[in-house]
Parts: sequence; C-alpha cells; structure tokens
Amino acid sequence: MKNQKSLEIRQIPFIALFAGLTSIFGYIQIPLPFSPVPITAQTLAVMLAGSILPPKSAFLSMLVFLLLGALGLPVFHGGSSGIGILFGPTGGFLISWPIAAYIMALINKKLKPNFAYTFLLNILGGIIIVYAIGVPYLAYSTKIGIRAAILSGALPFIAGDLLKVFLATTLALSIRKALKM
Repeated sequence: MKNQKSLEIRQIPFIALFAGLTSIFGYIQIPLPFSPVPITAQTLAVMLAGSILPPKSAFLSMLVFLLLGALGLPVFHGGSSGIGILFGPTGGFLISWPIAAYIMALINKKLKPNFAYTFLLNILGGIIIVYAIGVPYLAYSTKIGIRAAILSGALPFIAGDLLKVFLATTLALSIRKALKM
C-alpha cells in the first residue's frame, strides 16, 4: 500500500508538468482565416503525456488542464479561458485530450518502446482519436456539417500533426530512456 501511495505522490509533479506544458503550447498558435480552430502545439503535449506517463497520470494531466481553463485560468489556445470554450468550436478537440492521452498510455504500457510503435501510437491518440471526437463536435457546434468540419477542422492540420507525431515520438523515447521508464 505504501509503495502504491508513493508512486501516486511521485506522479503529481508530472501531472502538473504536462498540464502546464499543454497550456504553454497553446500560446504558440496560428489562426486560420478559414477555420475556427487555430493551429497550436497543444496536441504535441497530449502525445507526450500519452507516450510518457502512466494511464491515470496522462488522463489526469489533461483533465487538470481542462478544469483550470474551465475555471477561468488562461490556459486554452492563445490564453483563452472559461467553460464556454468547451462548448465552442474547439471544445470537442479539447475534450478528446484526456481520452486520447489515457488510451495512448494504456496501450503504451503494453508495448516495447520503439520508434515504430510509438509513432503509430501517437497517430492513434494525437490524430485519430482527437479528430474522431473533435470534428463531429465542430460540425455540431457550428452547424456546418461533417464535410465542412473535415475541410476546416481536420485536413488543414494533418501535415502539422504528423510533424508533431514525429517530434513527440522522438522526444518521448529519449525522455523515457533518460528517466528509465
């Protein structure tokens, strides 16, 4: 029991670190004139959390991020905040992050950490799960239809997201090796 509690306590700084990293990466944004969804580096933090942390910690890091933003701290893209962001066009993408990080970490726990597996894992969590939740939510919240949501909320981001997958994979493997995870 004592080891279990020690492990959980040791995870708190990592949970805070990844929540903070997700926020910081939101300040790196490029607004697109044709989309209500800006380009940010936040999904890189989601991929890193899912590739490095245990499942519970990965989930909690993204949940803490969402709660801080919903409570009014300027942690969302470009320093935005408030519960309204979660109900707006980007809400589905944001809500997908704890789910994506958790699923990635759960799968990652069972895999040998190598480049190919980690790369595919980041595609699954950082792109497929995020888009599967975010795009329909974008269509619903803006009433633009699923085709238009794909054109404005997914296609413009694929190349950048693949670059983030590569970065997350490379960084995660290096960090896991350095921390002996």
